[in-house]
Amino acid sequence: MRYFIVFSYNGASFFGFQKQPNQISVQETLEHALTILLRENIKIVGAGRTDTGVHAKKMYAHFDTQNNLAADLVPRLNSFLPPSIAVYNIFQVDQDFHARFSALHRTYEYYISTHKNPFTENSSWQFWRRKLEIDAMNEACEILFEYKDFTSFAKLHTDNKTNFCQIKKAIWVQQEEELLKFTISADRFLRNMVRAIVGTMVEIGTQKIKPENIRDIIEKKNRNAAGISAPAHGLYLVEVGYDFDI
Repeated sequence: MRYFIVFSYNGASFFGFQKQPNQISVQETLEHALTILLRENIKIVGAGRTDTGVHAKKMYAHFDTQNNLAADLVPRLNSFLPPSIAVYNIFQVDQDFHARFSALHRTYEYYISTHKNPFTENSSWQFWRRKLEIDAMNEACEILFEYKDFTSFAKLHTDNKTNFCQIKKAIWVQQEEELLKFTISADRFLRNMVRAIVGTMVEIGTQKIKPENIRDIIEKKNRNAAGISAPAHGLYLVEVGYDFDI
């Protein structure tokens, strides 16, 4: 039987979602807890990979098991997991459902603190020494919709078969007086793509480059043409869309 799991995590204490040798990952932590509680070797498949330090407000995964799950599995699992991971729901899905390949779109948010704030130091990029022009950054966002090849924002030397993505939403808003929020949604994302876009947008917001320069950056298909990668701790996966409501 295949089950779908809905959860969130604070990525500060993990080396990303995906399991890797000699490092603590979200995937390994969840698999370990499920394996003990179900008394069966459990492997989970996530909706995507988040890098070291990146958070997820709503993440999804599936796993297969021979067991009928107890009604109290979610609270028992939460009691077993560290405070940095919270499980919200587990339910059965069709056997051919796949957390990654069945996803239709993914949405990320990135937060920038425009005033020095010790209470958001670990949850947003502290960028308060220079003013950011939001209108210019949103002008650049509109240009993103013109393209599908985002090689310039992709991490180098990955095993991507294609760097094509369809961006469906990209916008900056002043969420609070001291906080900017960038929301971006696409059918898929490349490794480091959102952080590279944010780093480039900040160069536009500080008038280091003009909004229209983002066309040249994209068309060069060269990661060195884009801006720095924004810090990981300001990035959150917030939604993964499927063809049913969760």
